[in-house]
Amino acid sequence: MPVVSRLSVTPVKGTALHQPTRVVITGNGVTTNRRFHLVDARGRLVNGKQHGPLVRITAEYDANEQRLSLRIPDRAPVEGPADQRGDAVVTDFYGRDVAGHLVEGPWSAALSDFVGEPVRLVAADRPGDAVYVHPVTVVSSATIEHLRRVAPGGEAVDHRRFRMLLELDGCEVHEEDTWAGRRVQVGRATVRVVGPVPRCVVTNENPESGAVDYNTLKAIVRYRGELATGLATPVAHLPDNGAVIFGMYATVEEPGDVSLGDQVEVLDAAGSDR
Repeated sequence: MPVVSRLSVTPVKGTALHQPTRVVITGNGVTTNRRFHLVDARGRLVNGKQHGPLVRITAEYDANEQRLSLRIPDRAPVEGPADQRGDAVVTDFYGRDVAGHLVEGPWSAALSDFVGEPVRLVAADRPGDAVYVHPVTVVSSATIEHLRRVAPGGEAVDHRRFRMLLELDGCEVHEEDTWAGRRVQVGRATVRVVGPVPRCVVTNENPESGAVDYNTLKAIVRYRGELATGLATPVAHLPDNGAVIFGMYATVEEPGDVSLGDQVEVLDAAGSDR
């Protein structure tokens, strides 16, 4: 039976990932994951696609105390309360509006200095909303390792390039693709796998530096085709037209805790209408 082998989250979209031993999956995903995001002076989303070196920033957030800490290279740590809200904003997440408020404090100035242009820190009004499509993402270790094996220079393919919430051991290569439409119990939570994750140029960036150093998108296309038949069709409002896919999206049917080592069980037979 598959098990949870890795959990990956970050409180500020685009910054370095954390690998906790346990997360709480609510009806809207892990609410401390991507709790904050950045926008530019025109209110447009800024993440690793626009500025890869954001991954060099380590962000930590205490939801109980509502305190945020940013460790930015070559600068003193920036930390303090992150509960003071400024102007209301709406951020376009590839065709989906996410309501939020600017976060008052030292964050925007420090981040603007690092990015090299004005950016502002935003807290989504509904925690968990600042994701592209669905709140849970799933990939198997076998799928990542397969890509590493078959792609020229595949040793550069690090799991962090895909920034997935759940990584699973004990699966066949691309087994998670066969779960589309089916309920899957993960620890104490139950999710419904809904479809593939379209990949963007962030996967081409080194997860330590943010510099483009490997064409992961080309490597995916090389071995499975631009589209995996029966899994996806191009969607204009998704990154890179939604054509290059790797890993799966899921929605939450039953909230619950998920820890490393938890068993993963597919509850519905293939083709089930439930």
